[in-house]
Amino acid sequence: MPQATLPEAIRGEVGRLGQADIIVGIPSFKSAATIGYVVRAAHAGLVQYFPDLRPVIVNSDAGSPDGTQRVVIETEPPDYVESILLVRPRNRLQRITLTYPEVEGVGGKGAALRSIFEIARALEAQALVVVDSDLRSIGPEWIELLAGPILKGGFDFVAPLYARYKWDGTITNTVTYPLTRALYGLRIRQPIGGDFGLSGDLVTHYVEQDDWDDEVSRFGIDIWMTTKALASGYAVAQARLGAKVHDPKDPGADLGPMFRQVVSTILRLAVEQAPAWLEVRGSHDTPIYGFERLVEPPPLRIDPVRLLRDFAADAETFRTTWTEMLSPATLETARELAAEAGRAAEGLARRGDAWAEGAPGARGAHGADFHFPDSTWAHVVYDALLATRAGTVPRERLAAALVPLYYGRVASFVLETRTADAEQAEERIEHQAREFELAKPYLVERWLAGEGAASGGTTA
Repeated sequence: MPQATLPEAIRGEVGRLGQADIIVGIPSFKSAATIGYVVRAAHAGLVQYFPDLRPVIVNSDAGSPDGTQRVVIETEPPDYVESILLVRPRNRLQRITLTYPEVEGVGGKGAALRSIFEIARALEAQALVVVDSDLRSIGPEWIELLAGPILKGGFDFVAPLYARYKWDGTITNTVTYPLTRALYGLRIRQPIGGDFGLSGDLVTHYVEQDDWDDEVSRFGIDIWMTTKALASGYAVAQARLGAKVHDPKDPGADLGPMFRQVVSTILRLAVEQAPAWLEVRGSHDTPIYGFERLVEPPPLRIDPVRLLRDFAADAETFRTTWTEMLSPATLETARELAAEAGRAAEGLARRGDAWAEGAPGARGAHGADFHFPDSTWAHVVYDALLATRAGTVPRERLAAALVPLYYGRVASFVLETRTADAEQAEERIEHQAREFELAKPYLVERWLAGEGAASGGTTA
């Protein structure tokens, strides 16, 4: 287990504070433009909803050169929020900001959160709320929505429930949501949402874990937190937060490293936590806190041509790895889909933006539409999990080999939902999640039979 590595000055600050009831933790890197707004919203939420508790805001920063930490300290004096809300809290807000130490030489969001966890445990906080530093949609009520189920209802883990644009959150929609749901039987819609509520008991559990690897220190942290809570039997709920407006990312341009870290983590944990999911069948809803909000999140543009071209081009690059990790039937289908992706990309490129105006499911004039079946994608992910268990392919190489397949699946979803509204797109995501549940016997049968990687495949 990584040792506690809080800087001496922060340990002294924690000792001076002694104890806190509720903490808002904000990991950050170069967030000076947005973090002031997040701090004001968090402060207002603490004053408005928890005026009798001892509050602390903790900013764990990666050494931002843009003055992020200075903004945290200088943003709005306490009496500014109190005069607006007409509430006078019993305890003055305290703030801690630190440049977090790396965990065994590795920095990232997970390392930032580890420092926040250590501070929360040392201060014996009853509840910890974690929010992203680039949020543009956070309001004071987010603090109550994420901490309320813990302080009022006895829950340990509160996941966010967002209204997101239909093409936002592609790693969530294609991997973490359907796989988490099918494995552990709980419908946690945003298992890597970035904003969470945690009980003091769960925070202590996290700090005591001995599998804090490089991926967890980076972007693997969110799925690690969710999986640990589910597999260990902690009480889980979701909170309706409305729209999440932040800095969205194009999967083809920005999400490759994040995908590899998240997927590597979820596959490793699934292997380690097999006793918690092998006998689970189907799924059920979890308690949801807060009123439903009718909001329209801002649109996000995704370029399916780029995704399809990368899928087609990388099929040859990962030819050997695909052969090692996929069953023969899935491998054959994946290769066929990669070839179709190349042809579809060229057809879409000739049509320009006209592809977005076609009727759902209709093929364009050049036969450029592309469909990656839900069932095939479920088998791809399950084969990757079996290969992870067998150890025939290093996890880093396996996760990298999944990236082009993920690009193909996302491109297919974008094309299928080009004219769909939010409700129709969500139904497509739900259909995919149900397909993962239907295909789970395939995974369980091979797992119990002791199979790991594809059997009968040949190295090409």
